[in-house]
Amino acid sequence: MSETSIEADLTQSANARNAKERLYHGLLFGCATLTVFVTISIIVTLAIDTIEFFRMIDPYSFFTGTRWVLRSEDPVLGVLPLVSATLTVTIVSALVAIPIGTAAAVYLSEYASDRMRSVLKPALEILAGIPTVVYGFFALVYLTPWLQQLGLEVSLFNLLSASIMVGIMIIPMVSSISEDAMSAVPDSLRQAGYGLGATKFEVTTKIVIPASISGIFSSYILALSRAIGETMIVVVAGGSMARMFDPSNPFANLFNSGQTMTAAMVQAVTTDLSGGTPGYYSMFAIGLTLFAITFTMNLLSNHIAARYREEYQ
Repeated sequence: MSETSIEADLTQSANARNAKERLYHGLLFGCATLTVFVTISIIVTLAIDTIEFFRMIDPYSFFTGTRWVLRSEDPVLGVLPLVSATLTVTIVSALVAIPIGTAAAVYLSEYASDRMRSVLKPALEILAGIPTVVYGFFALVYLTPWLQQLGLEVSLFNLLSASIMVGIMIIPMVSSISEDAMSAVPDSLRQAGYGLGATKFEVTTKIVIPASISGIFSSYILALSRAIGETMIVVVAGGSMARMFDPSNPFANLFNSGQTMTAAMVQAVTTDLSGGTPGYYSMFAIGLTLFAITFTMNLLSNHIAARYREEYQ
């Protein structure tokens, strides 16, 4: 083969490789652009309908009102009862998910054998694949009667059962992300602790957890963002009665029905409200408010992760 033909083959091969790279670059850029476009489209759609809502309802009364009565004529649309129920569910679910999820992550990362980890971690993550409506029916049919048998005066629809099930649902998110953060800590730090005479528990609590604290806190915030946006569990088990949180009797808020922001959106879209009414447009205003809350929490998660991230060589 002549030198000319060899050079031609090499040139053609390089051109084909460059063409493939340009194709891959274009496909990946298109996927990234599509994601951004969809997000912006959702925000713009919510904003347009929210502006239409605020032409009918005073924004001050919406953000400061303490009553939510959704009806076709003369609705009372104050979002604070929905926000208070949403925060109640989020806080109680955090009390369930954070301790259990963190403890599970510590065990999987520091104590479990490879064989045990290969069994327990997939089994734990199965919880994330269960449809949320199943969690809701489980809370309504089994958890609420069990709480009543314990002597708690909970109604058939109550925020306590819904909160517990939301907490169980987000345990895999807390444990999986936290376990990944702990596993990323170099073994040299653990060996240094053992070399100084530290016990397994001391190495875990004083070396591994502080070194992975940014990832752990990020898992908390991401899990709580998931809890805030949960819909089916609170719709099925939480009820649809909007109640303002009463600081003097917090248990009354948990033991009785309540309506979260997502449940109110479901009610607005499933009732016989006609399009163009304040009740119809209220679901867009709630959606934009919910988006602002979760977006703020995600920004906080990124800030915490960047602020306390440990860099290892």
